Amino acid sequence: MSTRFRGAGVVLAAIGLSHFARPQAFESITAAAFPDNTHRHTLIDGGIETALGVGLIAGPTRKFALAGLVAYTVYLVASVVRNRN
Repeated sequence: MSTRFRGAGVVLAAIGLSHFARPQAFESITAAAFPDNTHRHTLIDGGIETALGVGLIAGPTRKFALAGLVAYTVYLVASVVRNRN
C-alpha cells in the first residue's frame, strides 16, 4: 500500500510543479473555481499540490497529507459550486 501512496505522491507533486512550468495549461480548469485572479490561484494550487504530493511520499507525513488532500478537494469542489451561480 505504501508504494501506491508514494506513486500517487510523485504524480501529484509532478502535476503541482507543472502548474509553474506551464500555468496556461491549468488556467481554464482553475477558472471554474477561481474566476478572479485565476493565474495567482493556479500558482497557489500548484504549490498546494506539490506540498501534498511530497507529503504522500514520506511515510511520517502521509496521514497529514491525506487529511490535507481531502480538505483541499472539498475546498476546490465547494469553490466550483459557489462560482457556478
